[in-house]
Amino acid sequence: MNESQTIEFIPPTFDTPFSTGVRIDDVLYLSGQIGMLPDGTLAEGFEAQARQTMDNIAGSLAAYGFGMDAVFKCTVMLDDMSRWQEFNKVYLEYFPATRLPARSAFGTDGLALGAHMEVECMAHTPRR
Repeated sequence: MNESQTIEFIPPTFDTPFSTGVRIDDVLYLSGQIGMLPDGTLAEGFEAQARQTMDNIAGSLAAYGFGMDAVFKCTVMLDDMSRWQEFNKVYLEYFPATRLPARSAFGTDGLALGAHMEVECMAHTPRR
């Protein structure tokens, strides 16, 4: 790290061993989000979890005063790659068609708390 870099840590929302995100200069690196509701339980069903996951990402960005348009890269982990199109249907509702982030997606053999998906993002968040 160079001495002129500024690092901020977003504290965890729940009792977890990681920060919700880390901001280094103008880039916010968000930890992976799952479809966890404010009460600490998972949303019921695949589509509900997809929406809650994306809402959780939007909420983390809002804490810094930014929206989903700040996101430039996402990594999507799915417990079942055959549901990729189903996830995309929800995902695309959160970004303008002309401003889609770069993205990677892969299947996994298990996610925290039995979630159907986890999404991590990076966002450009210049100081205002």
